[in-house]
Amino acid sequence: MPDDHGDEAELFARVDELLADLSAQRIPLPPPRERARLRKAAGLSTAQIADALGCPAEDIAAWESGTQEPLAVRRAAYARLLQGLKTLQRPEHQDTPPLQEPTPTPSLRAGEKAEQPSLFPATTHVASTPRSRSAPSPTVKPTGPLAVIDHADTLTAHFTNGTQLPLNTSNLVDLLRWALDSGLRRDSLSPHDKPGDPLLVLTAAASTALGLPAELDDRAALRLPGTHPALVRLTQAGFKLTHRGFGPWPRAYLPPVNNKRRSVQLAILAWGALAEDGWHLPPLPPADLTRLLGLYTERLLTPRGSTAVCGQELMTALRPPTKPVRDPSSGTWVSGPNPGALHEALEPAPPEAPDTHPLAEGRPPEQAMQEEAWDWSRQPDAQETSRYPHVVGLDTNLAFLSAASSLSVALNSPPRHVIAPAFDKKVPGCWYCDLSQADLDPRLPSPFTATGQAPTGPAWYTTPTLEYAQTLGVDVRPIEAYLRDEAGRYLDPWYKRLRNAYMDTMADLGVHEKIPQADYLTAMSKLTAADPAQLALLAAIKATAKGGLGKLREGPRNLAGPYTRWPALNKPTWRPDIRAAVVAKARVILHSKIRKLAEQTGRYPLAVLSDCVLYPASTSSALDIIPDGPDQQGIKGLIRLGVNPGCSKEEGVQSMSWYQHQLTQGLNPARYVKNELAGP
Repeated sequence: MPDDHGDEAELFARVDELLADLSAQRIPLPPPRERARLRKAAGLSTAQIADALGCPAEDIAAWESGTQEPLAVRRAAYARLLQGLKTLQRPEHQDTPPLQEPTPTPSLRAGEKAEQPSLFPATTHVASTPRSRSAPSPTVKPTGPLAVIDHADTLTAHFTNGTQLPLNTSNLVDLLRWALDSGLRRDSLSPHDKPGDPLLVLTAAASTALGLPAELDDRAALRLPGTHPALVRLTQAGFKLTHRGFGPWPRAYLPPVNNKRRSVQLAILAWGALAEDGWHLPPLPPADLTRLLGLYTERLLTPRGSTAVCGQELMTALRPPTKPVRDPSSGTWVSGPNPGALHEALEPAPPEAPDTHPLAEGRPPEQAMQEEAWDWSRQPDAQETSRYPHVVGLDTNLAFLSAASSLSVALNSPPRHVIAPAFDKKVPGCWYCDLSQADLDPRLPSPFTATGQAPTGPAWYTTPTLEYAQTLGVDVRPIEAYLRDEAGRYLDPWYKRLRNAYMDTMADLGVHEKIPQADYLTAMSKLTAADPAQLALLAAIKATAKGGLGKLREGPRNLAGPYTRWPALNKPTWRPDIRAAVVAKARVILHSKIRKLAEQTGRYPLAVLSDCVLYPASTSSALDIIPDGPDQQGIKGLIRLGVNPGCSKEEGVQSMSWYQHQLTQGLNPARYVKNELAGP
C-alpha cells in the first residue's frame, strides 16, 4: 500500500525547493559592470570566483557581461560574495588606493568654463615608501592583465592598480617565466572565450637592460634576427615564437601543460609598439602608461598589436569560433562550432574578391563589386553661392561601427550562385541588378555608387543597398546573385563593447549623452585643451573600430605575385562580404539622413567624403544647418549633433570661396574642411 505520508513529504520538499528557487531569483544583484569592478578591485580572477561557487569560469564572465544571470542557490551565494567584496573595499585614506576612474564633469552650458579631468588624478598615484629594492614589500603582488616593465637600478613592474614591484631578474628568459607564474592575465570576455595572455610592455630602459638593441637593423621586416643572443637563450630555454618572429609585438610561449596555455605577449616601446599602427600614445611615465593601457584593456581588451589587430581579436574574443560540446559516441567533451560565430575560412563570391585575389584573375572591371564609401562633390548653384558665405563640415561619429549595429551578415555558409532570384532583404548576398532607372535628385549623391554618380547599367550590390533602393520606390529585379543561407548579427557584441568604451571615454572628457546640441558643440570645442593621454585613449578606441572592420578585407603584405594567395585568406574573419555590407549600410543610412534633412529644411549637401558631409551655411556653425528639435537634441532620422555613434560633430568651417577654390583644384573639399578648432 503506498505511503501517503511519504509521498506528501516528498511533494512538500519539492514545493519548498521551488519556492526557495523563486525567492533566490528575487535577491538583488549589482549591475554587471559593478560585479566585475568589485572582483577586480579585490584582485580576484573569474576562475577563483568560479571555484568558490562551484561553477565554470565562463558563467562568471557571462554574469559580469550581463548575458546571463545566476540561478537559485548560486544567485544567493553570488550576492553574498559581492556584498562581502564591497565591505572589504579599502578606505580611501590607505597608502595604496584601488584603481579609480576619472570623475566625469557635468555637461556644459554655453559660456561655462570647465576643467578637464586628468586620466591620472594625483590621488591615484601610489605613495612610494622607502624600502630596499632587493626586498620588495610582501603585500605587493602582480594584479591585472598587464605590467609595464621599467628599469632604473633594477627592473620594476608597474601594475594597473597603481602598485609596483621590483623584480629579481636581469634577463628575458627569467622575465617571461615570472610573467607566466605571476597570475597576470585578461579575463574572458564572453562565455566561451579563453583568458588573454599577460602583456609585458618594455620601456626603452628595460629593453636595453634585457640586452635588446635600441632599434631594429632590419627596418623592412622589423624583426630581430634569430641569431641574436637574447633569442638564442629563449630557444635554449624552450620558448617558441610565432611565425612573425621577435618584432615590436612578439609573443613567446612554452608548450601547454595539462591543456593550459603558457604564453606571454610583449610590446617593445623602443621599436615602435604603441607609437605606430594606429597607436599614437604620448610619452608617459611608466605608472601613467600602465593606467592608460589598463583602461583600454578594461573597456576593450589587452593590446595584442596594431589597433586593427586588436579590433579583429576583439571580434573573436566576443564570438569565439568554438565551444565545448559533448561527443555523443564517447561522452567526452570536444571542441565544436560556436553558433553565431565565424568558425571556418570561406572563399568569397567572385564579385566580392579584391583585385589581387586569385578569383579576380581575368575578371572584367565592371564585374567587381564596388561597395565603398562616398567621394563626391558638386558645384554650388547661384542661389547657394549668393546666399551662403560659409561651408560647414559635419562628421558622423563612428559611422561604420554604428552601421554594424543589428546588421544581419552572412556566417558560415559559402556563397550559392542563383540566376534571376527574387530579392529578399533577409538574405545576405551579392546581387547583380540594374538600378540605373532610379529617379534621384542630382543635388544628392547617388546612394548606389561610391562616386555618388548615378549608375549607368547593372552592377553588383549588397543586400543593404538593394533594400534601401526598394524604400526609394525602385523596382529591384536581380539578374543573378551569390547568396548565403546562414545569417546572424555577428558584430552586435563587438559594436556594443566598442560603443561603451567610446562613450565612457567621451564622458571622461566631459562630453555626455543627451545634452542640447549647442552644449555639445561647446563641450567638443574644449577637447583641444584636454589631457593628451585621454585623447590618445579615445583615438585608440576609434582606431580599433575602424581597423577591425578593415581587417575583414585585409590585403597582402608582401605579395609573391599577381593573383597569389596570402595568409589572411585562411582566417575565418577574412570576410570581404561582411565589410562590404557594413560600408553599404553606412552609406545608405547617411543618404537617408541627408535626404530627409533636405526635405525638411531645403538644405542640400555640397560634398561628401566617407562620413563627412559639407553643407552651405549662413553662419559659421553647424546649428545653422541642423534643426533643434523639441528637446534641442535634433530630430530623429535626420543628421543630429551628439556624442553617440551615428550622430555627428562639427568637423570644420570654411568660406564658400574656399570651397570653390578647392573644386577648381580638382579636390574634394570635404577632405580638407577640418580646421584646428574641430574636435577629435
